[in-house]
Amino acid sequence: MSGGEMTRTETLMTAIRSKIANRALAAGDRLPSVRRFAATMGVSPSTVVEAYGRLEAEGAIRARRGSGFYVTGADLPPRLLVERGPPRERNIDPFWVSRQSLDAEPSVPKPGCGWLPADWMPNAALRKGLRALSRADDALLTDYGNTRGSLALRRLLLGRFADEGIAATAGQVMLTGSGTQAIDLICRMLLQPGDVVLVDDPCYFNFQALLRAHPVRIVGVAFTPSGPDVAAFEKAVAEEAPRLYITNSALHNPTGATISPQTAHRVLNAAAAHGMTIVEDEIFADFEPALSPRLAILDGLDRVIRIGSFSKTLSASVRCGYIAARTEWIESLVDLQIATSFAGASPIATELIAGVLAGGSYRRHMDDLRRRLAHAREEIADRLAPLGLVPWIMPRGGFYLWCRLPDGLDSSEVAQRAMEEKVVLAPGNVFSVSRSAASFMRFNVAQMADKRILTVLQRAMDRRD
Repeated sequence: MSGGEMTRTETLMTAIRSKIANRALAAGDRLPSVRRFAATMGVSPSTVVEAYGRLEAEGAIRARRGSGFYVTGADLPPRLLVERGPPRERNIDPFWVSRQSLDAEPSVPKPGCGWLPADWMPNAALRKGLRALSRADDALLTDYGNTRGSLALRRLLLGRFADEGIAATAGQVMLTGSGTQAIDLICRMLLQPGDVVLVDDPCYFNFQALLRAHPVRIVGVAFTPSGPDVAAFEKAVAEEAPRLYITNSALHNPTGATISPQTAHRVLNAAAAHGMTIVEDEIFADFEPALSPRLAILDGLDRVIRIGSFSKTLSASVRCGYIAARTEWIESLVDLQIATSFAGASPIATELIAGVLAGGSYRRHMDDLRRRLAHAREEIADRLAPLGLVPWIMPRGGFYLWCRLPDGLDSSEVAQRAMEEKVVLAPGNVFSVSRSAASFMRFNVAQMADKRILTVLQRAMDRRD
Protein backbone atom coordinates (compact mmCIF):
# COMPACT_ATOMS: atom_id res chain seq x y z
CA MET A 1 0.00 0.00 0.00
CA SER A 2 1.40 3.44 -0.95
CA GLY A 3 1.68 6.21 1.64
CA GLY A 4 -1.37 8.11 0.28
CA GLU A 5 -3.83 5.22 0.40
CA MET A 6 -6.16 4.45 3.29
CA THR A 7 -6.73 1.04 4.78
CA ARG A 8 -10.27 -0.35 4.76
CA THR A 9 -10.56 0.46 8.44
CA GLU A 10 -9.55 4.09 7.83
CA THR A 11 -12.02 4.31 4.94
CA LEU A 12 -14.84 3.22 7.24
CA MET A 13 -13.77 5.68 9.92
CA THR A 14 -13.66 8.52 7.39
CA ALA A 15 -17.16 7.64 6.14
CA ILE A 16 -18.59 7.72 9.66
CA ARG A 17 -16.78 10.95 10.58
CA SER A 18 -18.20 12.54 7.40
CA LYS A 19 -21.75 11.51 8.30
CA ILE A 20 -21.32 12.99 11.78
CA ALA A 21 -19.85 16.23 10.43
CA ASN A 22 -22.69 16.58 7.90
CA ARG A 23 -25.33 15.82 10.58
CA ALA A 24 -26.50 12.70 8.77
CA LEU A 25 -25.63 11.12 12.14
CA ALA A 26 -26.46 13.27 15.15
CA ALA A 27 -25.54 12.94 18.82
CA GLY A 28 -27.37 9.93 20.27
CA ASP A 29 -27.98 8.22 16.93
CA ARG A 30 -27.30 4.49 16.76
CA LEU A 31 -24.77 3.29 14.21
CA PRO A 32 -25.56 0.30 11.97
CA SER A 33 -24.85 -3.07 13.52
CA VAL A 34 -21.44 -4.57 12.79
CA ARG A 35 -22.87 -7.22 10.46
CA ARG A 36 -25.14 -4.80 8.58
CA PHE A 37 -22.41 -2.18 8.10
CA ALA A 38 -19.97 -4.86 6.98
CA ALA A 39 -22.45 -6.09 4.36
CA THR A 40 -23.19 -2.54 3.19
CA MET A 41 -19.52 -1.61 2.82
CA GLY A 42 -18.37 -4.97 1.46
CA VAL A 43 -15.84 -5.63 4.22
CA SER A 44 -15.40 -8.22 6.92
CA PRO A 45 -17.11 -7.79 10.32
CA SER A 46 -13.67 -7.67 11.95
CA THR A 47 -12.83 -4.54 9.91
CA VAL A 48 -15.97 -2.82 11.19
CA VAL A 49 -15.18 -3.89 14.77
CA GLU A 50 -11.72 -2.33 14.43
CA ALA A 51 -13.13 0.91 12.94
CA TYR A 52 -15.75 1.20 15.68
CA GLY A 53 -13.14 0.48 18.34
CA ARG A 54 -10.83 3.21 17.09
CA LEU A 55 -13.67 5.73 16.82
CA GLU A 56 -14.69 4.86 20.38
CA ALA A 57 -11.14 5.45 21.53
CA GLU A 58 -11.29 8.90 19.88
CA GLY A 59 -14.52 9.66 21.75
CA ALA A 60 -16.61 10.02 18.59
CA ILE A 61 -18.85 7.05 19.45
CA ARG A 62 -19.50 4.89 22.48
CA ALA A 63 -20.70 1.33 23.01
CA ARG A 64 -23.75 0.44 25.05
CA ARG A 65 -23.69 -3.12 26.32
CA GLY A 66 -26.21 -5.24 24.44
CA SER A 67 -27.44 -2.29 22.39
CA GLY A 68 -24.74 -1.21 19.92
CA PHE A 69 -22.68 1.86 19.14
CA TYR A 70 -23.95 5.45 19.42
CA VAL A 71 -22.70 8.89 18.33
CA THR A 72 -21.47 10.92 21.31
CA GLY A 73 -21.47 14.35 19.69
CA ALA A 74 -18.00 15.06 21.07
CA ASP A 75 -15.97 17.45 18.93
CA LEU A 76 -18.92 17.90 16.59
CA PRO A 77 -17.97 20.81 14.32
CA PRO A 78 -20.29 23.81 14.10
CA ARG A 79 -22.61 23.70 11.12
CA LEU A 80 -21.40 26.22 8.55
CA LEU A 81 -24.26 27.27 6.29
CA VAL A 82 -21.83 28.64 3.72
CA GLU A 83 -18.23 27.94 2.88
CA ARG A 84 -16.20 30.87 4.16
CA GLY A 85 -13.94 32.51 1.65
CA PRO A 86 -12.40 35.87 0.73
CA PRO A 87 -14.89 38.77 0.89
CA ARG A 88 -15.09 39.03 -2.90
CA GLU A 89 -16.47 35.50 -3.08
CA ARG A 90 -19.41 36.14 -0.74
CA ASN A 91 -21.47 37.58 -3.62
CA ILE A 92 -22.19 34.11 -5.02
CA ASP A 93 -23.76 32.58 -1.91
CA PRO A 94 -27.45 32.84 -0.91
CA PHE A 95 -26.63 35.03 2.11
CA TRP A 96 -24.78 37.84 0.35
CA VAL A 97 -27.69 39.99 -0.84
CA SER A 98 -29.49 39.64 2.51
CA ARG A 99 -26.42 40.66 4.47
CA GLN A 100 -25.67 43.66 2.26
CA SER A 101 -29.30 44.83 2.13
CA LEU A 102 -30.05 44.45 5.84
CA ASP A 103 -26.79 45.97 7.05
CA ALA A 104 -26.68 48.91 4.61
CA GLU A 105 -27.12 52.46 5.84
CA PRO A 106 -30.52 54.01 5.00
CA SER A 107 -28.88 56.27 2.41
CA VAL A 108 -27.43 53.33 0.43
CA PRO A 109 -29.43 52.52 -2.74
CA LYS A 110 -30.70 48.92 -2.61
CA PRO A 111 -32.13 47.91 -6.01
CA GLY A 112 -31.18 44.34 -5.11
CA CYS A 113 -33.25 44.15 -1.92
CA GLY A 114 -36.60 42.37 -1.58
CA TRP A 115 -38.91 44.94 -0.05
CA LEU A 116 -40.69 48.18 -0.93
CA PRO A 117 -39.48 51.63 0.20
CA ALA A 118 -40.94 52.89 3.46
CA ASP A 119 -42.93 55.65 1.77
CA TRP A 120 -44.73 53.08 -0.42
CA MET A 121 -46.22 51.32 2.63
CA PRO A 122 -49.56 52.06 4.40
CA ASN A 123 -47.96 54.05 7.21
CA ALA A 124 -51.07 56.04 8.08
CA ALA A 125 -53.08 52.82 8.58
CA LEU A 126 -50.28 51.31 10.65
CA ARG A 127 -50.06 54.37 12.88
CA LYS A 128 -53.84 54.36 13.34
CA GLY A 129 -53.67 50.70 14.30
CA LEU A 130 -50.85 51.32 16.78
CA ARG A 131 -52.86 54.09 18.45
CA ALA A 132 -55.79 51.69 18.83
CA LEU A 133 -53.48 49.04 20.33
CA SER A 134 -52.21 51.53 22.89
CA ARG A 135 -55.70 51.49 24.37
CA ALA A 136 -56.02 47.69 24.34
CA ASP A 137 -56.28 45.48 27.40
CA ASP A 138 -53.07 44.97 29.35
CA ALA A 139 -53.11 41.27 28.48
CA LEU A 140 -52.66 41.99 24.77
CA LEU A 141 -49.61 44.12 25.52
CA THR A 142 -47.94 41.66 27.88
CA ASP A 143 -49.17 38.05 27.49
CA TYR A 144 -48.27 35.22 25.15
CA GLY A 145 -50.71 34.63 22.35
CA ASN A 146 -52.86 31.64 21.41
CA THR A 147 -50.91 28.62 20.17
CA ARG A 148 -52.44 29.04 16.70
CA GLY A 149 -52.36 32.84 16.76
CA SER A 150 -55.01 35.54 16.60
CA LEU A 151 -58.43 34.11 15.73
CA ALA A 152 -59.40 37.45 14.16
CA LEU A 153 -56.51 37.29 11.70
CA ARG A 154 -57.05 33.61 10.96
CA ARG A 155 -60.72 34.29 10.17
CA LEU A 156 -59.68 37.04 7.77
CA LEU A 157 -57.33 34.60 6.05
CA LEU A 158 -60.08 31.98 5.85
CA GLY A 159 -62.33 34.53 4.18
CA ARG A 160 -59.69 35.25 1.57
CA PHE A 161 -59.17 31.51 1.00
CA ALA A 162 -62.91 31.06 0.52
CA ASP A 163 -62.96 33.80 -2.13
CA GLU A 164 -60.36 31.73 -4.01
CA GLY A 165 -62.31 28.50 -3.66
CA ILE A 166 -60.41 26.90 -0.75
CA ALA A 167 -62.77 25.54 1.89
CA ALA A 168 -60.65 25.52 5.05
CA THR A 169 -61.43 25.63 8.76
CA ALA A 170 -59.83 27.59 11.58
CA GLY A 171 -58.09 24.37 12.62
CA GLN A 172 -56.22 24.32 9.30
CA VAL A 173 -54.53 27.69 9.80
CA MET A 174 -51.83 28.78 12.24
CA LEU A 175 -49.79 31.96 12.56
CA THR A 176 -46.01 32.01 12.82
CA GLY A 177 -43.31 34.51 13.60
CA SER A 178 -42.58 35.00 9.88
CA GLY A 179 -42.87 33.33 6.50
CA THR A 180 -39.34 32.02 6.89
CA GLN A 181 -40.23 30.47 10.25
CA ALA A 182 -43.21 28.82 8.58
CA ILE A 183 -40.93 27.03 6.11
CA ASP A 184 -38.47 26.11 8.86
CA LEU A 185 -41.24 24.50 10.93
CA ILE A 186 -42.44 22.51 7.92
CA CYS A 187 -38.89 21.32 7.25
CA ARG A 188 -38.50 20.27 10.89
CA MET A 189 -41.76 18.30 10.69
CA LEU A 190 -41.31 16.55 7.36
CA LEU A 191 -37.60 16.21 6.62
CA GLN A 192 -35.06 13.66 7.73
CA PRO A 193 -31.27 13.85 7.22
CA GLY A 194 -30.41 13.04 3.64
CA ASP A 195 -33.86 13.84 2.20
CA VAL A 196 -34.06 15.60 -1.15
CA VAL A 197 -35.84 18.94 -1.54
CA LEU A 198 -36.73 20.34 -4.97
CA VAL A 199 -36.54 24.07 -5.66
CA ASP A 200 -36.85 26.11 -8.81
CA ASP A 201 -33.66 27.16 -10.56
CA PRO A 202 -33.54 30.10 -10.09
CA CYS A 203 -35.46 30.48 -6.83
CA TYR A 204 -35.70 32.87 -3.86
CA PHE A 205 -32.23 32.77 -2.37
CA ASN A 206 -33.44 32.36 1.21
CA PHE A 207 -35.11 29.05 0.31
CA GLN A 208 -31.57 27.79 -0.29
CA ALA A 209 -30.17 29.56 2.77
CA LEU A 210 -32.82 28.07 5.06
CA LEU A 211 -32.46 24.58 3.62
CA ARG A 212 -28.74 24.70 4.36
CA ALA A 213 -29.69 24.74 8.04
CA HIS A 214 -31.16 21.26 7.52
CA PRO A 215 -29.10 18.18 6.56
CA VAL A 216 -30.85 17.72 3.21
CA ARG A 217 -29.84 17.68 -0.44
CA ILE A 218 -31.14 20.51 -2.63
CA VAL A 219 -32.00 19.75 -6.25
CA GLY A 220 -32.88 22.52 -8.68
CA VAL A 221 -35.32 22.29 -11.60
CA ALA A 222 -35.06 24.78 -14.45
CA PHE A 223 -37.77 27.45 -14.35
CA THR A 224 -39.60 28.67 -17.45
CA PRO A 225 -42.06 31.54 -18.07
CA SER A 226 -44.93 29.10 -17.33
CA GLY A 227 -43.45 27.44 -14.23
CA PRO A 228 -40.94 24.65 -13.68
CA ASP A 229 -39.77 22.81 -16.78
CA VAL A 230 -42.34 20.01 -16.65
CA ALA A 231 -40.23 17.28 -18.25
CA ALA A 232 -37.27 18.07 -15.99
CA PHE A 233 -39.59 18.29 -12.97
CA GLU A 234 -41.18 14.90 -13.62
CA LYS A 235 -37.77 13.34 -14.20
CA ALA A 236 -36.36 14.80 -10.96
CA VAL A 237 -39.37 13.63 -8.94
CA ALA A 238 -39.12 10.11 -10.35
CA GLU A 239 -35.34 9.75 -9.99
CA GLU A 240 -34.60 11.74 -6.82
CA ALA A 241 -37.71 10.84 -4.75
CA PRO A 242 -37.84 14.31 -3.14
CA ARG A 243 -39.75 14.81 0.09
CA LEU A 244 -40.61 18.47 -0.59
CA TYR A 245 -40.94 20.96 -3.42
CA ILE A 246 -40.83 24.66 -2.40
CA THR A 247 -41.98 27.30 -4.88
CA ASN A 248 -43.73 30.60 -5.61
CA SER A 249 -46.55 29.90 -8.08
CA ALA A 250 -47.66 33.52 -8.40
CA LEU A 251 -45.13 36.22 -9.35
CA HIS A 252 -42.20 33.90 -8.87
CA ASN A 253 -39.13 35.26 -7.12
CA PRO A 254 -36.84 36.25 -8.86
CA THR A 255 -38.30 35.90 -12.37
CA GLY A 256 -41.79 37.37 -11.90
CA ALA A 257 -43.31 34.47 -13.89
CA THR A 258 -46.61 32.78 -13.01
CA ILE A 259 -47.39 29.07 -13.34
CA SER A 260 -49.75 28.02 -16.15
CA PRO A 261 -52.80 25.77 -15.56
CA GLN A 262 -51.23 22.95 -17.60
CA THR A 263 -47.97 23.08 -15.65
CA ALA A 264 -49.82 23.26 -12.32
CA HIS A 265 -51.80 20.08 -13.08
CA ARG A 266 -48.70 18.14 -14.13
CA VAL A 267 -46.79 19.28 -11.04
CA LEU A 268 -49.62 18.08 -8.81
CA ASN A 269 -49.90 14.78 -10.67
CA ALA A 270 -46.17 14.12 -10.26
CA ALA A 271 -46.36 14.98 -6.56
CA ALA A 272 -49.30 12.64 -6.01
CA ALA A 273 -47.70 9.78 -7.93
CA HIS A 274 -44.51 9.89 -5.87
CA GLY A 275 -45.76 10.97 -2.43
CA MET A 276 -44.17 14.43 -2.50
CA THR A 277 -45.42 17.41 -0.48
CA ILE A 278 -45.47 20.92 -1.98
CA VAL A 279 -44.91 24.16 -0.07
CA GLU A 280 -46.44 27.07 -1.99
CA ASP A 281 -45.26 30.50 -0.83
CA GLU A 282 -47.98 33.10 -1.47
CA ILE A 283 -46.07 36.17 -0.32
CA PHE A 284 -46.53 38.07 -3.62
CA ALA A 285 -50.11 36.96 -4.35
CA ASP A 286 -51.74 40.30 -3.48
CA PHE A 287 -49.65 42.06 -6.12
CA GLU A 288 -51.41 40.14 -8.91
CA PRO A 289 -53.99 42.10 -10.94
CA ALA A 290 -56.18 38.96 -11.05
CA LEU A 291 -56.04 35.49 -9.52
CA SER A 292 -53.77 33.06 -11.37
CA PRO A 293 -53.59 29.24 -11.03
CA ARG A 294 -52.65 28.11 -7.55
CA LEU A 295 -51.44 24.69 -6.51
CA ALA A 296 -53.20 24.99 -3.14
CA ILE A 297 -56.52 25.84 -4.82
CA LEU A 298 -56.31 22.94 -7.26
CA ASP A 299 -55.16 20.57 -4.51
CA GLY A 300 -57.47 21.74 -1.71
CA LEU A 301 -54.71 21.74 0.95
CA ASP A 302 -54.24 17.99 0.75
CA ARG A 303 -50.70 17.56 -0.55
CA VAL A 304 -49.98 21.31 -0.80
CA ILE A 305 -49.11 23.47 2.20
CA ARG A 306 -49.75 27.18 1.72
CA ILE A 307 -47.58 29.71 3.51
CA GLY A 308 -47.41 33.49 3.39
CA SER A 309 -46.68 36.67 5.30
CA PHE A 310 -47.39 40.39 5.23
CA SER A 311 -43.84 41.77 5.03
CA LYS A 312 -44.11 42.78 1.35
CA THR A 313 -47.54 44.43 1.48
CA LEU A 314 -47.80 45.90 5.00
CA SER A 315 -44.57 45.98 6.99
CA ALA A 316 -41.35 43.99 7.27
CA SER A 317 -41.05 45.32 10.83
CA VAL A 318 -44.36 43.80 11.99
CA ARG A 319 -43.35 40.15 11.67
CA CYS A 320 -46.06 37.55 11.08
CA GLY A 321 -46.46 34.55 8.79
CA TYR A 322 -49.03 31.83 8.39
CA ILE A 323 -49.39 28.17 7.42
CA ALA A 324 -52.51 26.57 5.93
CA ALA A 325 -52.47 22.78 5.74
CA ARG A 326 -54.16 19.54 6.81
CA THR A 327 -55.55 19.69 10.35
CA GLU A 328 -53.26 16.91 11.62
CA TRP A 329 -50.21 18.67 10.18
CA ILE A 330 -51.21 21.93 11.87
CA GLU A 331 -51.43 20.06 15.19
CA SER A 332 -47.85 18.83 14.78
CA LEU A 333 -46.62 22.22 13.59
CA VAL A 334 -48.18 23.95 16.59
CA ASP A 335 -46.29 21.58 18.90
CA LEU A 336 -43.06 22.25 17.02
CA GLN A 337 -43.55 25.99 17.30
CA ILE A 338 -44.11 25.67 21.05
CA ALA A 339 -40.96 23.55 21.34
CA THR A 340 -38.76 25.92 19.31
CA SER A 341 -40.09 29.37 20.18
CA PHE A 342 -42.87 28.71 22.73
CA ALA A 343 -45.15 31.19 20.99
CA GLY A 344 -45.50 32.19 17.37
CA ALA A 345 -46.41 35.60 16.04
CA SER A 346 -46.64 38.47 18.51
CA PRO A 347 -50.23 39.21 19.59
CA ILE A 348 -49.48 42.90 19.06
CA ALA A 349 -48.30 42.23 15.50
CA THR A 350 -51.25 40.00 14.64
CA GLU A 351 -53.88 42.36 16.04
CA LEU A 352 -52.26 45.27 14.19
CA ILE A 353 -52.28 43.33 10.90
CA ALA A 354 -55.85 42.13 11.44
CA GLY A 355 -56.99 45.69 12.05
CA VAL A 356 -55.39 46.97 8.84
CA LEU A 357 -56.65 44.06 6.72
CA ALA A 358 -60.21 44.45 8.04
CA GLY A 359 -60.38 48.10 7.06
CA GLY A 360 -61.04 49.40 3.57
CA SER A 361 -57.65 51.12 3.53
CA TYR A 362 -55.79 47.88 2.72
CA ARG A 363 -57.71 47.31 -0.52
CA ARG A 364 -57.10 50.92 -1.57
CA HIS A 365 -53.42 50.55 -0.65
CA MET A 366 -53.01 47.44 -2.80
CA ASP A 367 -54.90 48.98 -5.74
CA ASP A 368 -52.55 51.95 -5.56
CA LEU A 369 -49.49 49.71 -5.28
CA ARG A 370 -50.45 47.66 -8.31
CA ARG A 371 -50.93 50.80 -10.43
CA ARG A 372 -47.70 52.34 -9.16
CA LEU A 373 -45.69 49.17 -9.76
CA ALA A 374 -47.10 48.67 -13.27
CA HIS A 375 -45.81 52.13 -14.18
CA ALA A 376 -42.46 51.51 -12.45
CA ARG A 377 -41.89 48.20 -14.27
CA GLU A 378 -42.32 49.87 -17.65
CA GLU A 379 -40.25 52.91 -16.69
CA ILE A 380 -37.33 50.93 -15.25
CA ALA A 381 -37.30 48.52 -18.19
CA ASP A 382 -36.98 51.53 -20.50
CA ARG A 383 -34.17 52.99 -18.39
CA LEU A 384 -32.25 49.70 -18.30
CA ALA A 385 -32.56 49.08 -22.05
CA PRO A 386 -29.79 51.55 -23.11
CA LEU A 387 -27.40 49.60 -20.83
CA GLY A 388 -28.22 46.41 -22.71
CA LEU A 389 -30.24 44.95 -19.82
CA VAL A 390 -33.31 43.12 -21.11
CA PRO A 391 -36.12 41.64 -18.92
CA TRP A 392 -36.48 37.86 -19.27
CA ILE A 393 -40.24 38.44 -19.23
CA MET A 394 -42.42 41.43 -18.35
CA PRO A 395 -44.23 40.25 -15.17
CA ARG A 396 -47.98 40.79 -14.76
CA GLY A 397 -47.41 42.23 -11.29
CA GLY A 398 -44.96 42.65 -8.44
CA PHE A 399 -41.77 44.65 -8.18
CA TYR A 400 -39.05 42.47 -9.74
CA LEU A 401 -37.45 42.50 -13.17
CA TRP A 402 -35.20 39.53 -13.95
CA CYS A 403 -32.83 40.97 -16.54
CA ARG A 404 -30.22 39.44 -18.82
CA LEU A 405 -26.89 41.26 -18.99
CA PRO A 406 -25.02 41.90 -22.24
CA ASP A 407 -22.89 39.00 -23.47
CA GLY A 408 -19.75 38.29 -21.51
CA LEU A 409 -20.74 40.05 -18.28
CA ASP A 410 -20.87 38.18 -14.98
CA SER A 411 -23.51 39.68 -12.68
CA SER A 412 -21.58 38.61 -9.57
CA GLU A 413 -18.59 40.68 -10.65
CA VAL A 414 -20.84 43.61 -11.56
CA ALA A 415 -22.56 43.43 -8.15
CA GLN A 416 -19.24 43.36 -6.31
CA ARG A 417 -17.99 46.43 -8.20
CA ALA A 418 -21.27 48.26 -7.49
CA MET A 419 -20.98 47.40 -3.80
CA GLU A 420 -17.61 49.16 -3.74
CA GLU A 421 -19.59 52.30 -4.64
CA LYS A 422 -22.28 51.50 -2.04
CA VAL A 423 -25.05 50.25 -4.33
CA VAL A 424 -26.57 46.87 -3.43
CA LEU A 425 -27.44 44.65 -6.42
CA ALA A 426 -28.76 41.08 -6.63
CA PRO A 427 -26.61 38.93 -8.95
CA GLY A 428 -28.21 35.95 -10.66
CA ASN A 429 -26.18 33.15 -9.14
CA VAL A 430 -27.36 33.84 -5.58
CA PHE A 431 -30.73 32.55 -6.84
CA SER A 432 -29.40 29.55 -8.78
CA VAL A 433 -28.70 26.15 -7.25
CA SER A 434 -26.70 25.17 -10.33
CA ARG A 435 -24.89 28.53 -10.54
CA SER A 436 -26.17 28.86 -14.10
CA ALA A 437 -27.59 32.41 -13.83
CA ALA A 438 -24.36 34.43 -14.03
CA SER A 439 -25.77 36.45 -16.92
CA PHE A 440 -28.85 37.61 -14.96
CA MET A 441 -29.57 40.30 -12.37
CA ARG A 442 -32.73 40.91 -10.33
CA PHE A 443 -33.88 44.53 -10.01
CA ASN A 444 -36.45 45.88 -7.55
CA VAL A 445 -38.20 48.58 -9.61
CA ALA A 446 -39.53 50.32 -6.51
CA GLN A 447 -35.97 50.86 -5.22
CA MET A 448 -34.61 52.44 -8.43
CA ALA A 449 -35.45 56.11 -7.84
CA ASP A 450 -31.89 57.15 -6.90
CA LYS A 451 -30.21 58.47 -10.06
CA ARG A 452 -26.84 57.17 -8.85
CA ILE A 453 -27.92 53.58 -9.48
CA LEU A 454 -27.75 53.59 -13.27
CA THR A 455 -24.50 55.57 -13.25
CA VAL A 456 -22.85 53.12 -10.85
CA LEU A 457 -24.32 50.16 -12.74
CA GLN A 458 -22.91 51.43 -16.04
CA ARG A 459 -19.45 51.90 -14.50
CA ALA A 460 -19.58 48.44 -12.94
CA MET A 461 -20.52 46.91 -16.29
CA ASP A 462 -17.84 48.82 -18.21
CA ARG A 463 -15.01 48.04 -15.78
CA ARG A 464 -12.74 45.10 -16.49
CA ASP A 465 -10.65 43.87 -13.53
